[in-house]
Amino acid sequence: MTATQTDDLDRPRVGVAFIVLGMAVISWQDTLIKQLSGDYPLHQIVFARSMIGIAITFLIVWYEGGIRILKTNTPFLHLLRALLIVVANMTYFSALAVMPLAEATALFFVAPLFITLLSIPILGETVGPRRWAAVLVGFAGVLVMLWPDIRASWFAEEGSAAAAGSGRSLLVSLLPIVAALAYALMQMMTRRLRVAAQASAMAIYIQATFIVVGAGFFAFAGDGRHAVGVENESLQFLLRAWSWPTQEDWYLFIGCGVASGFIAYSLAQAYRLAAAAIVAPFEYIALPLAVFWGWAIWGELPGVWSAAGIVLIMGSGLYVFVRERVRDRAVSSKRPLRRW
Repeated sequence: MTATQTDDLDRPRVGVAFIVLGMAVISWQDTLIKQLSGDYPLHQIVFARSMIGIAITFLIVWYEGGIRILKTNTPFLHLLRALLIVVANMTYFSALAVMPLAEATALFFVAPLFITLLSIPILGETVGPRRWAAVLVGFAGVLVMLWPDIRASWFAEEGSAAAAGSGRSLLVSLLPIVAALAYALMQMMTRRLRVAAQASAMAIYIQATFIVVGAGFFAFAGDGRHAVGVENESLQFLLRAWSWPTQEDWYLFIGCGVASGFIAYSLAQAYRLAAAAIVAPFEYIALPLAVFWGWAIWGELPGVWSAAGIVLIMGSGLYVFVRERVRDRAVSSKRPLRRW
């Protein structure tokens, strides 16, 4: 890597701007998808938004260098990265159809804790006792948030007062955590690919994968036959039949597509231009936005257990990134950065 290339990829302020805008648009997109989740299948929403999103992203590709920038020597890594974000989106949105927006968003934010844990086997990093403590506190926050569902599912007798959990399956509540794990793996791969690929190229690969997955689901379940007799709302959202959108809902589909094109580009660009330890804390802007949208649109406010869990998860995640920045400064002060 040349010094010029390194300088071009070391722009933390621009990276932070991209992540803040990206998370604001993600929060807006989540509200649109939750609005659509009662009438349309998830794979139809994913297919439609990606068809619109890929058209927008191709315009960015043309501006950044043309079709030639889509050429890659690491197609497997791009495919794996795209499949991970597909898993993250599908599991998260399946939960979003059932869960309050703020709760689903908060559980998804265990992703920074997964990044810390995965950095040990994947990147060979050493995690000190303070970050280990923060990770434990964060996962304790997950247990606090899920406690009503755990109590209802495992310990309470049917019909008892203790069985009055959230009214949803514990497995549904775990879906945002699965999404967080897939997202953490995807962001690690973004850093590995940041020099070899433009942000718009990475976004194209993601949008194309979503289109293929959406089309595959349509071939498998587009007529709704697999949703017959299914009572679980998340599975209903995943498997119900395609239907032509109403005129009002077309605006929501278009909004999802425009948001998708911007999100895929902005997140990839943010992690290309700045270190994860700098960028990632700003992702937490999505939490207060989720609380706001949940209250403003559906009248949802976190309960006591959920609020306590949100505080623990957010606090531990922010502490992990603060410790990461302190550690990076200590290392860089002892070992100068080599440029080549």
